[in-house]
Amino acid sequence: MVKHKKINLKIPLLIMLLLIIVAFIPTPYYLYQPGSIEALQPKIKVEDGYTKEDGSFHLTTILSIKAMNPYILAYGLVAPHTDIVEAEDVKGDLTDQEYNRLLEFMMKNSKQNALVAGFKQAGEEVKIEYHGIFVSAILTDSPAKNALQVGDVITSIDGIKMYEATEFISYIEQNKKEGDSATLTISRGGEEIKKTVEMVKLDPSTSKVGIGIVPEEDFTATVSREVEIESDDIGGPSAGLMFSLEILNQLIAEDLTKGYKIAGTGTIDHNGNVGQIGGITHKITAAYEDGADIFFAPKDITSYDRNEQEVIAEVEKNGYEVDVVPVATLSQAVEYLEGLEEKS
Repeated sequence: MVKHKKINLKIPLLIMLLLIIVAFIPTPYYLYQPGSIEALQPKIKVEDGYTKEDGSFHLTTILSIKAMNPYILAYGLVAPHTDIVEAEDVKGDLTDQEYNRLLEFMMKNSKQNALVAGFKQAGEEVKIEYHGIFVSAILTDSPAKNALQVGDVITSIDGIKMYEATEFISYIEQNKKEGDSATLTISRGGEEIKKTVEMVKLDPSTSKVGIGIVPEEDFTATVSREVEIESDDIGGPSAGLMFSLEILNQLIAEDLTKGYKIAGTGTIDHNGNVGQIGGITHKITAAYEDGADIFFAPKDITSYDRNEQEVIAEVEKNGYEVDVVPVATLSQAVEYLEGLEEKS
């Protein structure tokens, strides 16, 4: 006679059920890791441009992973070169709609700025048409939060047409004091509306006032040749410097790459100034892992800037064999490349 031992399946089933339940528990975190570097010549086409490059220009990316459950979060705790960031630090207090409008504007503006900077550097004609002042951020304690939204475009103040940020700031400095109000005409979702905002002191140590926003110029550039920039899979403004270098390289006869694999990052404005970006340690890691010879990084100009310090420290810490070149302008990057010997 054979006796059959009963197997208690309750505990294994309970454990399995708990594991499944945990997989559906959301977490308020994102993981940031090194992404990849992407060649720019296939993404940028300049009409009648020079396309022969012995080397290549590359933008650098960061891999963003939403920690959908504790398992992904646990992976982030042990994975190398990984930062864990709270979701509110990514979007702040912006709504999804405001955040999407901001990303869309930043990418559009980055391409326009790169276009202008590249064509100016090549000595070609550029025309700029300003459309207004884009509200890219609103200070937390600003009364403007009750009237404006990120993504609004200001076109006039107190009935005076105003399309450039410098004019807007200058008007307030010359005509307003703390507690005064101003009537703004704004474009929002294709509709023109008027809002009244109060002036606040921007710096307790000075008498400088404003409405408590971060203004950006909304403009369109017209250049002498047709230029196509493919950017469907790129978000944010950090590819600006590398966009402008590739545009310039297709405008001039000299090949600036000189056989090198050149990666980099940094925003660009239409005067060719290079600005700070986020996640530079991940970008230098991506550049090293993909075999870049040279990495352009934003130069630290003010006491608040950190990109140059951070990227150099990361290279020294990990022994990356990449030549890091901090630049403050597009012209400095070009000057460096012009001084290089051809890669053997």
